[in-house]
Amino acid sequence: MLESVDLTCVRGDRTLFSELNFSVQSGELLYLKGHNGSGKTSLLRILSGLMLQAEGEVQWHGENIRKLRDEYQKELLYIGHLPGIKADLTALENLRVNNALGGHAISEDEAWDALGKIGLKGREDLPARVLSQGQQRRVALARMLVSKAKLWILDEPFTALDVKAVEMLQNVLGAHVKNGGSIILTTHQEFSVENTEVRMLHLGLSENNV
Repeated sequence: MLESVDLTCVRGDRTLFSELNFSVQSGELLYLKGHNGSGKTSLLRILSGLMLQAEGEVQWHGENIRKLRDEYQKELLYIGHLPGIKADLTALENLRVNNALGGHAISEDEAWDALGKIGLKGREDLPARVLSQGQQRRVALARMLVSKAKLWILDEPFTALDVKAVEMLQNVLGAHVKNGGSIILTTHQEFSVENTEVRMLHLGLSENNV
C-alpha cells in the first residue's frame, strides 16, 4: 500500500537518513525505532505529506502521494506528537472538526460515543484548554475510533496515557490491522498488539531498508 523509494531527509547541514526503502502492506504494523535526532518524526511527516524530502518519493498504491493529494489524505490518519487540537474548542468540536478536515465528517452522536469510549465521559463539552495533557491526548486519539482511513501514522501515541488507556489503544490498533488497515508508529514505550506481527524499522543503522 505505502512505499518509501530512496528517501533522503536533510535538516540544515545534516543528513538524517538517505536512500531509505521500505513498504507497508495491508494488515501490517511497522514500528519505527531510533535514537533522538535520527529522523523518526521527520520521516512520519514526510510519509504524511507534511514535509518534503530532499530526494526520493513516497508512493501510495504505486502513485506518488504528491500527485494524489486529497485522494491520499482521505486514506490517511496522522496523529503527531502534539495533540493538534484547538484550545478554545470543546473536545466534541475538536473531534468533529478534525474529522471533517480529513474528509470524513461524523455526527454529533458518533463524536459523543467515541469520546466516552476513550475515557472523556463528562468532559465532552469542556474547552480543550482546561483539559489535562493526557485528556487532550485522548481527544486526538479519539479520531482512531471513528476513522475510515486505511493508513494510520502515529507519532508517540502512548504519551501521557495511563495503563488502562494504553491497553485500550493497543486493542484499537490490533482491530485496525485485523480489518486490513496499516499502521506506522513510533514510541519510546513498550507496547504489545495481540495477534499482530510487528515489523521494525530502525533508523540510524547502516542497514535500514525493510
